[in-house]
Amino acid sequence: MSSNPQFISGNEIRTLFLDFYAQRKHQILPSASLVPEDPTVLLTIAGMLPFKPIFLGQRTPEFKRATTSQKCIRTNDIENVGRTKRHHTFFEMLGNFSFGDYFKEQAIAWGWEISTQVFGFSPENLVVSVFEEDDEAYNIWRDKIGVTEARIKRMGADDNFWASGPTGPCGPCSEIYYDFHPERGDDNIDLEDDTRFIEFYNLVFMQYNRDASGNLTPLQNKNIDTGMGLERMAQILQKVPNNYETDLIFPIIKTAAQIAGIDYHTSDEKTKVSLKVIGDHVRSVVHMIADEIRASNVGRGYVLRRLIRRVVRHGRLLGISGNFINQVAETAIALSESAYPNVRQREAAIKAELEREESNFLRTLDRGEKLLEEIIQQVKQQGQTEISGESAFTLYDTYGFPLELTQEVAEENNLTVDEVGFNTEMQKQVERAKAAHETIDLTVQGSLDKLAEHIHATEFLGYTQAATTAKVEVLLVNGVAEEAAEAGTEVQIVLNQTPFYAESGGQIGDRGYISGDGIVVRVEDVKKESDFFVHFGRIERGTLRVGDTVTAQIDFACRRRAQANHTATHLLQAALKKIVDEGISQAGSLVSFDRLRFDFNCPRALTAEEVQQVEEQVNTWISEAHSAKIEVLPLAEAKARGAVAMFGEKYGEEVRVIDFPSVSMELCGGTHVSNTAEIGVFKIISEAGVASGVRRIEAVSGPAILDYLNVRDKVVKDLSDRFKVKPEELPDRITTLQTELRNAEKQLETLKGQLAIAKSDSLLETAQTVGDHKIIVAQLEGVDPESLKTAAERLLQKIGNGAVVLGSVPEAGKVSIVAAFSPEVNKKGLQAGKFVGAIAKICGGGGGGRPNLAQAGGRDDSKLPQALEQAQSELKAGLG
Repeated sequence: MSSNPQFISGNEIRTLFLDFYAQRKHQILPSASLVPEDPTVLLTIAGMLPFKPIFLGQRTPEFKRATTSQKCIRTNDIENVGRTKRHHTFFEMLGNFSFGDYFKEQAIAWGWEISTQVFGFSPENLVVSVFEEDDEAYNIWRDKIGVTEARIKRMGADDNFWASGPTGPCGPCSEIYYDFHPERGDDNIDLEDDTRFIEFYNLVFMQYNRDASGNLTPLQNKNIDTGMGLERMAQILQKVPNNYETDLIFPIIKTAAQIAGIDYHTSDEKTKVSLKVIGDHVRSVVHMIADEIRASNVGRGYVLRRLIRRVVRHGRLLGISGNFINQVAETAIALSESAYPNVRQREAAIKAELEREESNFLRTLDRGEKLLEEIIQQVKQQGQTEISGESAFTLYDTYGFPLELTQEVAEENNLTVDEVGFNTEMQKQVERAKAAHETIDLTVQGSLDKLAEHIHATEFLGYTQAATTAKVEVLLVNGVAEEAAEAGTEVQIVLNQTPFYAESGGQIGDRGYISGDGIVVRVEDVKKESDFFVHFGRIERGTLRVGDTVTAQIDFACRRRAQANHTATHLLQAALKKIVDEGISQAGSLVSFDRLRFDFNCPRALTAEEVQQVEEQVNTWISEAHSAKIEVLPLAEAKARGAVAMFGEKYGEEVRVIDFPSVSMELCGGTHVSNTAEIGVFKIISEAGVASGVRRIEAVSGPAILDYLNVRDKVVKDLSDRFKVKPEELPDRITTLQTELRNAEKQLETLKGQLAIAKSDSLLETAQTVGDHKIIVAQLEGVDPESLKTAAERLLQKIGNGAVVLGSVPEAGKVSIVAAFSPEVNKKGLQAGKFVGAIAKICGGGGGGRPNLAQAGGRDDSKLPQALEQAQSELKAGLG
C-alpha cells in the first residue's frame, strides 16, 4: 500500500480500507440491501443499520469483527443536494465493527494508523473531537497517539454522543477531522467551520445501555461502530473542491453535460447545481432499483419516483428535451459494477423502470407546457407582462411543472413570473397556522385597506418630538372599525400624526399614552401597516371617538433605552468588522427596551478574547463621545460614502443616514442617541451560533445595565447568604459541595446495592423447580434499577441453571424489571431481552437487552404484580 499516492481512486480507497481491517482479523461482509430488515426504517440510512440487532442483543454475531462498505440513502436534506459540497441522497459508508471484542484504545489506534499510514495524512492536517465527559478517549488520543491538546476538542452530546433511540445501547463518539489550513494555527480551531475542517471518520464507543428512565448502565459487552464517508475521503485525497468532482460522481455529471451540449467547468453556478443533482440522484435510483424498489406513490417507492422526477426536471433546466436518464444511468452502472455486481445484473430492470417513469413524467410535463402556453397567450392578450403566482403554483401543484421551468419559458416570451405570489400560495398553510396576534394584524390591515381612500398616511414626528397633538383617524376594536370605544376596551388607533416609533428595522415600537378630555389610553405597542401607524393599547379612562383631538406622548424613559440599544448595535457591527472580520454582515437584529440582539454572518465562533476586545472597543467609542450626524441623502450618494445597509430594510430613492464619524455609518430609520456618551456603558451577555454560518450576540446597554447588574447582584447575595461565604469564595464552596455530593451519591449507590443483595438472598428459599431448571420471580421494594440488576445476577449465580425475574418500584410512577437467564434457558428458546420487553409492556413501558441479561422499565406501578405473574406463567410454560 502506498503511503502517499499521487492519485487514488474511489474504488482504491474502498479496497484499502477493507483490506486494512481484513488484515486485522475483520470479516469483510457485503453491503446490505437499501431495503432494510428493520421495519421501522424506510431505507438503509447508515452503515451500522444492518448490525442493529447485534448491538441491541437480539442476535448473536457470527464474527467478533467485521468491516463493510455500506450503500446508504438519505433524503432529509434533499434540497441541499448540489448546493453544498457534501450533501448527497446516495453515499457509501466505510465501517469497521467490533462486537464485544476490542474497544476504545484499539479503535482509536487503528483509526489513526489508517489515516496517517495508509491514506498518508500528515498529523498536522488532523484534528480530533471527543465527548466532553469522555476523559478516557481524550487521554488515549493525547497520551497513546500523541495528538497535542490544542488539536483535541471536547464537544457536547448533540455532536458526540450516539444513541439508537430513547432506550438501548448508546455511547460517546470520537471524530477525526481533516484540516485544509493547518497554517492558520491551533489557537482558533472551530470544527463548525466547514471551509477549513471536514469530518471524515466517526468512532462510536457503544458502552452503555439507557433504560426507560434514562439511566445509563455499562454494557457487559462493549461494541465499536465506525463510519468513514467514501465520498468525503475521495474529495480530500483527490484534492478536488467538492464531493461531486471526485471520480465517484463526476463521470456521471460529465455524461449529462455531454447530452446537454455544455461544459461543466465553464458553466454558471445554477447549471452546475442541476448537473450535480443529476449526478447524485442517478446514482441513487440505479442502486434503489437494483435492490428491487419500484416507483410508486407510497413509502420507498415514492422516494424513488421523486428522485427520478427531479432528474427529469433538472434535465429540462439544462435544455434536454427528450429521454436521457438511461444514457446517464449506463455511466453510473459502469462505475458501480465492480463493487456492486447486482447493478449490472439488474441492468435491464433498472433501465426499464427508468424509461417508464421518465416517459410518464415527460407526458405530465407536456400537459403542463400546453397549459403554460395558454396562460402566456391570456397574459399577452390582456396586455400584461407577468404570469400570476397562482397560475405558476397550479402548474407546479397539478402538473409537477417546476417554477424554474415556468420562469424559463416566460423569459423566452419576454414575461416574468410573480415569484412572491407563488411562494405565498406555497406558504398558505403555514400562514393559517401563525399566532393569533398576527392574524389580528392581518385583520387590522384588511380594515385599513378599506378605509385607506378616506384617510392620509400617518406623519411621523418622533425624530424631533416626544409629544404632539393629533386627530383620531381610525378606531378599531379587534380589527373592526368602530366610531367609539369605552374604558376597558382593547383598541387599535390610527392618528394623523404621531411621535410614536412603529416597530421596524429590528427596533420595537414605542410605549406611552394617548390622552384627551377625560380620556387616557395606555399604548403598549405600535406597528406599521402600509403607511399607517397603528397604536395598540387599552382605554383606561373615558370614551374615545373617531375625530377626537388628543395628545400623543411617548414614554421617554423607554425611548432612551431603545435608542441607546439601537445605536449600540451600530457600534457593535463596526467593532465586529474591525476586530473579527471586515466581511461580517448583519443577518438580523432586535432592539428592545431591556436588551439588544445582533445576528451576523460568520463561519466560526468568536474566541473569548475577541468577544472581550469587541466589548472594549464599543465602550471606548462610547467614552470618546462621538456626536451623531444624521442626514437624508440620495441612496446612490449614501452608498458611495460607504454607508452600511441594515438587514431586511427596503430603501427608496432617498435614505436616512446615521453617521458617527470615524466609527460607523449606516442606513437606518430607527431612533438613536445624539452622542455615543448617552449610551453610558455596553455589556455583552452571550455569543452563540443560531444557524449554519450565523452567530448571535446578546447584550445590554445604557439604563438596562443597571437592571442586569441588580439581578446578578441579588443572585450573588442570595448564594453568599445561603452558603455563608463571601462572594469571591463562592466558586470554591460550590466545588467542595459538588465533590461531597458525588461522594455521597457513590456511598448511597453502594449501600443500595448491599441492601438489594441482602433482600434478594432471602428469595433463594422461594426458588421453584421447573423441569431441569430453577426459577425465581419476585418483587423487591424500593430497589433502584442498577441494584436490581446486581441482585438478579447474584441470584442466578447461586441457583445455577435457571431464570430470575425481579421487579421493583424505585419511586412512584416508575417500574424497573430485570431478567437474568442461564445458557441452558437460552437453549430452550427464551431470550432475556425479548422476554423482559414483552413483560414490561403490561406496565406501560418497554426495554430489552442481551439474551442472558436484560432490563426494562414502565410507568404503571399498579400493574407490576400482574406483570410478574405473567412472567412466572411464561417461564413455566417455556421451561416445563
